[in-house]
Amino acid sequence: MKALIVDDDFYSRNMIHEILRQVAQCDIAVNGEEAIEAFGRGLANGEPYNLICLDLLMPEMDGQQALREIRALEKEHDVAPQNESKVIVTTMLADEKETHDAFFLGGATSYLVKPIDEEKLLNEIKSLGLV
Repeated sequence: MKALIVDDDFYSRNMIHEILRQVAQCDIAVNGEEAIEAFGRGLANGEPYNLICLDLLMPEMDGQQALREIRALEKEHDVAPQNESKVIVTTMLADEKETHDAFFLGGATSYLVKPIDEEKLLNEIKSLGLV
């Protein structure tokens, strides 16, 4: 599995990386712009990400905008809906509007509240059929 971890917080990135590196090749982006660049490279090289762990609140470009652009890139590359990257939104907020927007406007697959729990994250990726 190939995973992209997108978070501006060093601690959160490292925590998710420590969990996922057991089951995935992980790349890291610190903001939405870096995420879109990495995602686009993966698509162009024929090595798309299976999983994206995406923080919603980041400087420069937030997770909502990044998610919309990632989904637009998938459409441009004719990625079938069943082959789209699974996106787990990671957020400190139990903000219903942000979560609602991520799912219904952005196309997120699921979400987890930080701090990320190893068992919950691994169970989530198993339930998504990634491992």
